Amino acid sequence: MAHPPPETFPVSLVIPVRNEAASLPMLLAGIRGQTFPPAEVIIVDGGSTDGTLDLARSLTADDARFTLIGQTSGTPGHNRNIGAEAAAHDWIAFTDAGTRADPEWLERLVEQASRDASVAVVYGNFEPVETRMFEQASALTYVSPGVEREGGRMRGPAVLSMMLRRHVWAGVGGFPDLRAAEDLIFMERIEKAGFRVAWAPRATVRWQTQPDLASTFRRFALYSNHNVQAGRQWDWHHGVARHYVFVVALLVLLAVLHSPWWWLGIPAWLCARIFLAIWRRRKGRKLLWLLNPARIVVVGAILITIDLATFAGWLQAAGGRRPG
Repeated sequence: MAHPPPETFPVSLVIPVRNEAASLPMLLAGIRGQTFPPAEVIIVDGGSTDGTLDLARSLTADDARFTLIGQTSGTPGHNRNIGAEAAAHDWIAFTDAGTRADPEWLERLVEQASRDASVAVVYGNFEPVETRMFEQASALTYVSPGVEREGGRMRGPAVLSMMLRRHVWAGVGGFPDLRAAEDLIFMERIEKAGFRVAWAPRATVRWQTQPDLASTFRRFALYSNHNVQAGRQWDWHHGVARHYVFVVALLVLLAVLHSPWWWLGIPAWLCARIFLAIWRRRKGRKLLWLLNPARIVVVGAILITIDLATFAGWLQAAGGRRPG
């Protein structure tokens, strides 16, 4: 089925940004290159200190479709709500900074929405950028694996690749005013409310993972802190804690009380986690590619870094420290 022309199916695109001067040109290039152009693009800046808003003004000055809203602060959830409130059209698409949409991203979302008038939400796909070894290892470590949906295999659901009707956003009370987990809570509310959902596996946004271990630690410590603030320990932190309390602690106890050979259980446990992570996300890659020793070491380093960041953010939140 052919999609309707843009003038008969206008879509508002909402994007929250904060300190994204480095990634903004990539983001805007993807938007400008859409085969189905959005009728309007609303960028909500949450108090950037790196010149993001000024750069956005400079790069979009010649395009009347862009509306820039500057906030002195604000969480991604709050700023998405500001953008959705300002949107002029019934269909609202969302993506995030640090991404680049494939040229047919919005066209594919619209194509699915136009197939059935009862559809109120369309989720697209997202893929991590995997140019360098570290990016490949990051994708194998913490990016959710794809699942089979109607029309093909895809990652998601994810707010960075979705489109919905305005009444869905309003009906679930918008996004929670949080810096992390707001997307998960929002999508859980949509599912609970029973809105009709469609899937667009070919509507793909390319997402940039963290470039090194230091930035990975900082990002996950931040997420960890905010997830605790949001009361979401059960869906992340408790699982990590169980690994260390019931596996590592038990192995240490057995090594001390029974036999030193039990110390070997700790690297064996780590190796099992590495291979499980790689296997779940292998995407048909050959065994020799997966068993590259350098790749295995990097995946292990990222796993341990994320575990440490999880506990660091948890402790910060328990101590009442709220990061920006």
